[in-house]
Amino acid sequence: MIDLHTHSLFSDGALLPCELVRRCEVMGYRAVAITDHVDGSNLETVISQLLKVSRDLNGAGGTVLIPGVEITHIPPQLFPEMVRRAREAGARLVVAHGESIAEPVAPGTNMAAIKAGVDILAHPGLIACREARLAAKNSVMLEVSTRKGHCLTNGHVVMMAYKCNARLVLNTDSHAPSDLVTEEMAESVARGAGLDNSGFKRMKKNAKELLRKIQC
Repeated sequence: MIDLHTHSLFSDGALLPCELVRRCEVMGYRAVAITDHVDGSNLETVISQLLKVSRDLNGAGGTVLIPGVEITHIPPQLFPEMVRRAREAGARLVVAHGESIAEPVAPGTNMAAIKAGVDILAHPGLIACREARLAAKNSVMLEVSTRKGHCLTNGHVVMMAYKCNARLVLNTDSHAPSDLVTEEMAESVARGAGLDNSGFKRMKKNAKELLRKIQC
């Protein structure tokens, strides 16, 4: 299992990064990205802290920790600057909080994040075909989510990805230990969203390829 979207108590998660990684290790995760929520007020601070933790943990073996961020609830026009700042600060993975139907995200966020070149558009809600096509062109992956609320539009996201040739990844968006899932549960969520066995395997391959890219 590779999970590229989780949260620690550096934002609104329940666990210290070390405990989150340890729980992932016990569950057999190959890698986990901690992508705490950021805006302009805390971006550099969060990345700095996660980089410190990753240096401590990644030399000890076990589950690999990827330090990242989830840019969250910012005005869409700020995305280019925020993505630039995140990468300059050392974030290995940049996720955007997409237009989930479960939260009041500003309209235009999906398109702005894709244009700005984030790595993953998380829980993109009722994403439009033109947005999915641009995601495919810009190598932005669309997220299938196991998290309550955000998972409500998984079927639509999968349909748009297939229609527009966009690539998918499955993440937990974990905020607490109970949000983490097994490989079997991840596959069940994927099947519920309309993916067959080959589709689930492609989604896992996408995660592996993105992991290799951000570890280079």
